[in-house]
Amino acid sequence: MLNVPTLWTAFVINFLALGLIWAYILHSYPSLGAARYWTASALALAAGALIATLTIFTQSVIPLLFGGTMVVFATCLAVMGIRRFYGKPVLWRYTAALTALTFTGLSIFIFGYDSATARIVFFSVAQALPLAFPLKLLLSKPDGRANAGARLAAGVGMIIIGLCAFRALGKLFQIGTDFSFTHFNTPQSIAILAQLFLSMVCNFGFLLMAVDRLRNEVADLAMMDDLTGVGNRRQLLQRLSEECARSDRSNQPFALLVVDLDNFKMINDTHGHAAGDACLQHFTLMAQTRLRAGDLLARTGGDEFCIMLPASTLREGVMIARRIVEVCRDDAAGCAGTEVPLSVSIGVAQWSRDIGVLPDRLIAAADHALYVAKKEGRNRYAVYDLSPSLAPEIEPAPTQPVRRHA
Repeated sequence: MLNVPTLWTAFVINFLALGLIWAYILHSYPSLGAARYWTASALALAAGALIATLTIFTQSVIPLLFGGTMVVFATCLAVMGIRRFYGKPVLWRYTAALTALTFTGLSIFIFGYDSATARIVFFSVAQALPLAFPLKLLLSKPDGRANAGARLAAGVGMIIIGLCAFRALGKLFQIGTDFSFTHFNTPQSIAILAQLFLSMVCNFGFLLMAVDRLRNEVADLAMMDDLTGVGNRRQLLQRLSEECARSDRSNQPFALLVVDLDNFKMINDTHGHAAGDACLQHFTLMAQTRLRAGDLLARTGGDEFCIMLPASTLREGVMIARRIVEVCRDDAAGCAGTEVPLSVSIGVAQWSRDIGVLPDRLIAAADHALYVAKKEGRNRYAVYDLSPSLAPEIEPAPTQPVRRHA
């Protein structure tokens, strides 16, 4: 049979190791705010177990008062980490209130009314109560998909709640062997080891949650242009492939705009690359003011951008292109001094059954319209379309399926 010193020592060593692991994760990824609470929780559990170990030398339950209070406080810290992970406000007042209530209740059942049964029941309830609150968060799907680590942590949390309930009911109704925190028999030792194991597994679930979050952040960075903060070519091609497949199933059109900054090489050569980068960032801000929710703006090359307009007709694509050209013209008209005026050329194309599920053909169509816009003098847009004119002012080219606009 495992003795009391061995079990408490196992608690201290394991939770101290977990605390060091979380401290390293926090140092390596300071943006992961939840790791701060999970580090503190593991270290607090180690401290609580260390304090409880003093009962071996004093034969007093007073160390259990502080150790038990520390365990409840550590549980609340773990729950605060879960809330922080999901972007919810941490509840310091609730943590302080429950910790103070635990200390007060255990003190009453030690100094006022000495009852081991009352102490164990009260402590079990105080330990299980905070674990019940984050279950809904852990089992939710905030981004539309389940998190394996969160489900593992939720499952372990429910098992620990069940063990706390069994411990409280067993002591209250004298079911099976009598339970004590200072003298363990074999069934009790097994239960304590199970709780130690479950706590470690719960922390492993937290670790999986952190890994999944960090992996998603890396994936997002791989889809973003680091200069302008909009999507990059990889994200555009992924979204275009998805949209082409969706349109092929539903026959719902969508539009694509290919945008090119006019004379961008001249800007770099005349004003320097820093000015060129500033122009790219400025255009990004202007273009985003003319886009709708759900539209995707991506930088696909040095001075080339693409705009995907889901569930949009060619006419709607023309409206967006006109807005972007006009906002650039208005901005250029207001330039003075050392400011660099911007103008853009845009090619507009719409998905059709002839294009199919391959986005390259749609990009080629929009590129063809862009070439015509630049050939006609830049600072304008052109439309690739084989259908009748969209508006009276659009003139069809005699030899090309392109409509040009000044």
